[in-house]
Formats: sequence, structure tokens, C-alpha cells
Amino acid sequence: MPTIRRSPALRASFVLLAIAILVAACSGSSAQRLSTVGSAVGDEDSGLSSGGDSGAGAPAASGAAASAAPAAAEGGTNTRTSNGGGTGGDGVGAPIDDAKIIRTGTIDLEVKSVPDALRAARDGIRAMGGYIGASQTQNEGDQPVASITYRLPAARWEDALDLLRGLNGLTTKVVTERTEAVEVTGQVVDLEARIRNLRSSETAFQEIAAKALKVSDVLEVQNQLTQVRGEIEQLTGQLKDLQDRAAFATLTASFRVPIIAVEVAQKGWDPRVVVDEASASLIDVLQSLTTAGIWFAIVWLPILLVLAVIVVAVAWIARRFGLGGGRSARGTMVG
Repeated sequence: MPTIRRSPALRASFVLLAIAILVAACSGSSAQRLSTVGSAVGDEDSGLSSGGDSGAGAPAASGAAASAAPAAAEGGTNTRTSNGGGTGGDGVGAPIDDAKIIRTGTIDLEVKSVPDALRAARDGIRAMGGYIGASQTQNEGDQPVASITYRLPAARWEDALDLLRGLNGLTTKVVTERTEAVEVTGQVVDLEARIRNLRSSETAFQEIAAKALKVSDVLEVQNQLTQVRGEIEQLTGQLKDLQDRAAFATLTASFRVPIIAVEVAQKGWDPRVVVDEASASLIDVLQSLTTAGIWFAIVWLPILLVLAVIVVAVAWIARRFGLGGGRSARGTMVG
């Protein structure tokens, strides 16, 4: 019976406890929602602030793009690609005057007088702004032969060829003529772009070195600077070489006097030369015989002597044993 009286109170307490648990759960979920909403609002505010910044920067970017577009459209034809094609935004080729071309050539000339031709060619090349890069002179028989390398402005290339073909009437024949032109515009443009990029890297490394606080950082930046500067010097040397070879063409000319067949026939036989050749041949034969005798006396004679001793010994042994066998056989037959 006491249990029956207490059951309503217990039920009420259970109900109150359940209500309290539900209220606590609801309040917890509400707090969680509030916190979630607060964080979302904070993110939205930050997004709005960043969006405001980007919105402020957008007009500037669009303005820059708008200002850059007419410039690109206006100067597109002057833009050169890095591969040296010289084409711009609309595909128009670079002007011929901007092309970097290395011109080289050789020309073989027969002239009336080699010294006079050399002087005329030297004076003419110097008048064009060129100079002699290398020279070689030798004699073929009684006649001199010269080979001269000229460096001259590329714009005067055809003028130099015309000069050497004539030489004020001193040139009697152009034996051979070979020319070659190699365009290096792409290489020049590529080297210039690489040098610009390396100089930008050099400036950036210098700024980093100025702000570095640790000794290790300073040393590392200095190493990078040394490497970048070395590459800049190497590429600058290559660029200067290409520019020099493109600015000054190289033309090698050889000068000789025409060979006359009658003179060659007259000078073709000389008794003194024949005597000298015969004496040299006799000396060669005697030297060969002497050499053969020395080799025979030192090398082959001892070998032959040893072989002769061996043959004699073998023959003596064979004869000795052969005679003994014959005597024993004859004794047996007599018995």
C-alpha cells in the first residue's frame, strides 16, 4: 500500500525530470545554432569586406585592362616573339632592317699582280669601313699566293664583292665564289629576354639580401646572386658575339697569278732536279740494302746458325743409329 501512495509522486518527479532534460537539450541546440549563425555572419562580414576590397580593385584592374587593350591593338605589330619570328599580335612579320643576319663568304681570284691587287683590295675595304681580320701569304714556285680575311659592315656586302670582282681591272678571273647568310634574329631576341629576366632576378636577390637578418640567409642569397651574375655575363658575351658577327660580315679572298701552260712546260724539266732525284733514289737503295744486311747479321744469322746446329745434330744421331741397326741385321743374316 505505501508503494501505491508514492507512485504519483514518482511519476511527477519523472515528468519534471524529463521536462528539464528537454528544456536543457533545446537550449543547447539553440546556443549551437546561435554560435553557428554568428560564425557565418562573421564569415559573411569578412567576405563582404574582402569583396569590397576586390570590388574597389576591380575597376582599377578593368581600367588597366581597358587602357592596355588599345595599347596592345596599337602596338601589336611591333611586338616580336621570343623565337625570332618577328611576328606581332596580328601576324605581320618584322621589318627586314631589324633582322640579324650573319654573312660569310669566300672568293678565289686570279689577278695580274698579287701585290697590286692586295693594295687595291685593302684600300677599298678600308674605305667601306672594314678592316683585315687575318692574312696569309706564301709562294708557289716563283709566284706569291695570298689569302686575306676581311671584316666589313654587313650593309656593304655587295659593294665588297663588286670591288673584288674588278679591283680596277686587276682581276682577270673569278675562279670560285661562295656566300652564305644565316639569320640569328631569334637567338638575339631570346638572349636579350633571358638577360632581362636574369637582371630582374638579380634585383630581387639584392632586395632579399638587404632584408636578410641571418648570416646563413645572406650567404645563400649571395650564392644565388653569384650564379645569376655568372649567367648574365655568359649570355651577354654570346649576345655581343652574335651582334658583332651580324654587324660585320666576314669575307675571305685568295689572290694568285694565272698559271701559263707554256711556262709550266718550260719549267717542267731541269737536269739538276733529275740528278738530285736520281742521287736521292740511289741513296735510298743503298740505305735499304745496308739496313737489310744489318738485320740479317744481327737477327737472322744467329737464328740460321742455331737451326744449322740442330739439323747437323739430328742428322748425326740418325746416321749413328741407322748404321748400328744395319750392322746388327747383317750379322743375323750371316749367322
